[in-house]
Amino acid sequence: MLRALFVSSRPLSWINTAFPFAAAYFMTVREIDFVFVIGTIYFLIPYNLAMYGINDVFDYEGDLRNPRKGGVEGALLDRSMHKPTLWAALLTNVPFLVFLVVVGNPLSWLVLAVSVFAVIAYSAPGLRFKERPFVDSITSSTHFVSPAIYALVLAGAAFTPQLWMLLGAFFLWGLASHAFGAVQDVIADREADISSIATVIGAKATVRFAVLAYWFAGVLLLFTEWPGPLAAILALPYVVVCAPFWSISDDAAESANRGWKKFLALNFLSGFFVTMLLIWFAFLNQP
Repeated sequence: MLRALFVSSRPLSWINTAFPFAAAYFMTVREIDFVFVIGTIYFLIPYNLAMYGINDVFDYEGDLRNPRKGGVEGALLDRSMHKPTLWAALLTNVPFLVFLVVVGNPLSWLVLAVSVFAVIAYSAPGLRFKERPFVDSITSSTHFVSPAIYALVLAGAAFTPQLWMLLGAFFLWGLASHAFGAVQDVIADREADISSIATVIGAKATVRFAVLAYWFAGVLLLFTEWPGPLAAILALPYVVVCAPFWSISDDAAESANRGWKKFLALNFLSGFFVTMLLIWFAFLNQP
C-alpha cells in the first residue's frame, strides 16, 4: 500500500510544488522557522498525494489505455487502492491545512483555498477541470504557482511589478508544461473519451502553444529584478525540447513522450540554476 501511495504521489514532481513555497517564503522572511518547515513538508508530499492520488483514482479507466502509466509518470492504481488513496490524501492533508489556517490570515486562507480547490477540481467527478480545454492547463499551472503566491501572502511580501512579472513567467511555464505533457496522451485520452487542450486543438497546435508560452515566459523574466533577467535563458532549453515536435501529427502524438522525459530531467537542472540565482539575489539584497 505504501509503495502504491508513493508512486501515486509522483515523487519526481514533489520538488515542483515544495520549492516554490520554500523559496518564496524564505526570500521574504529570510529565516527558516516552524512555518517554513511545516509548509514545505505539506507542499512536498501531502499536497502531491492529493493532487495526483485523486487523479489516479478518477482517471483509472483512461490510465488502463495509457502505456505511460504504472511507473514514475503515474501510478496505475488497482481498484482496491482507490478508497485507501482518497483516505490517505484526506488524512495527510487536513492536519497541515489546519495548522496553515491557524498561522495565516484571511488573504492567505483565500489563496490556500484556491490552491486546494484547484487540486481537487482538476480530477474530481462533477468538476473535472482536466476535461475543460485551456481550463485544464490553467488549473494545472495553478497547482505549481499557488504555493509560491501562498507563501508570499503568508509571509507578508510586497507585490512589486517585478515580482508580478516573475509570477507571470512561472504561470506561463506551468501552462506550457501542462499543454506539452497533454500531447503524448492524445490517443489514450480520445479512446477514453477524455477532453483536453491537446485532444481539442490537436497535437501540433498544442506543441506550438507550449513553445510560445515558454518563449513569452522568458520575455517576462527580462523585466524582473537583477539577477532575475538571467533566468530568461532557462526558458530556451524548454523551447529546444518542444521544438522537434512543432509539426507532430495526432497519430504520432505518443512520440512526444521522448520530449516529456527530457522535460522531467530538465526541471532538475533548471531548479539548480534558479537556486543559484536566488542565492545571488539574497546576497545582493541583504537586510
